[in-house]
Amino acid sequence: MTVWQGEFGKINGRVVDMFTMENINGMQIKCINYGCIITKILVPDSNGMLENIVLGYTNLEEYIKDASYFGAVIGRVAGRIAGAQFELDGITYTLPQNENQNHLHGGSSGFHNVIWDASVSENDGEATIEFTYKSPDGEEGYPGNVIMIVRYTLTNDNELLISYYGTSDKKTLLNVTNHTYFNLSGDLKNDVSEHILTIKSDKFLELNNDLLPTGKILDVKNTPFDFRKGRKVADGLQSSHSQNVLAGYGYDHPFVLSTNYQQEVRLVDQESGRVMVIETDEPSVILYTGNQLEGHYIVHGVPIIKHLGLCLETQGLPDSIHHSHFPSIVLEEGEKFNSKTKYSFSIMN
Repeated sequence: MTVWQGEFGKINGRVVDMFTMENINGMQIKCINYGCIITKILVPDSNGMLENIVLGYTNLEEYIKDASYFGAVIGRVAGRIAGAQFELDGITYTLPQNENQNHLHGGSSGFHNVIWDASVSENDGEATIEFTYKSPDGEEGYPGNVIMIVRYTLTNDNELLISYYGTSDKKTLLNVTNHTYFNLSGDLKNDVSEHILTIKSDKFLELNNDLLPTGKILDVKNTPFDFRKGRKVADGLQSSHSQNVLAGYGYDHPFVLSTNYQQEVRLVDQESGRVMVIETDEPSVILYTGNQLEGHYIVHGVPIIKHLGLCLETQGLPDSIHHSHFPSIVLEEGEKFNSKTKYSFSIMN
């Protein structure tokens, strides 16, 4: 296992570092301590060719301007909060409205665009980058001083383990995820429409026009949201189902997971032979198929197009503070938050 560290850029005179972890198979993970952003993941295809499988940029300036959250840790609360406010113990907390009248992904000064402290550790067969950030009481409207630790661990089994830890000195909300866009074709040769996705989920959340949960939990059966036996991503991009149309012809939906740590998500690109399996202790995964990826910008040398990548965000259910039948994302004072998600990379048999 080899780890490199070098300067990626500066923000107001403070250095942002790039970390590169490489295992014995040549698999690499590159990340920076600005937003804990994963900038590249290099994994082999069925011919042993190492290529990048995530969307990102080559310089810090692009990440600072980015509105797509490429590769970043999202918090304090991932997803949308209706009306940009919530109530805890009779106190109403008002958050920035950064998407229409709602609050999205922790606000404009969320975890994704702050500089984290970082350190490196190595053990037999694995390397870890540990990121630490103290979010002060009142940051983006949230109560409590929250201390966050995020660890990215690469193993010699071609696994990436993301571990999240958090504590607060006041009752607050905490629901974090990683917003990496995956494309297993390698170096973004194709879009993700032909990727085959399997999700162990019987239910998904209905969304309204603001892409907020209505509160209804729908059955996936006989819909393009049934990924239990695997299906092409294109099925939803071409679907006339009202929920696919609502999301911009694709998916931007939370799926309620039926199992945990039992290979609950599997993504396959048959042309390259690459396979990614996701296992988590979180209750849901949000599938976003890059329906809003448009513009004149470049990601790793490739012009951006719709559906160039997809996100599989393991987390609590969005806007759960306004839906009492959703699992709670309330973090009590002194309570320890922890969450783990593992990404395993291999090739088709």
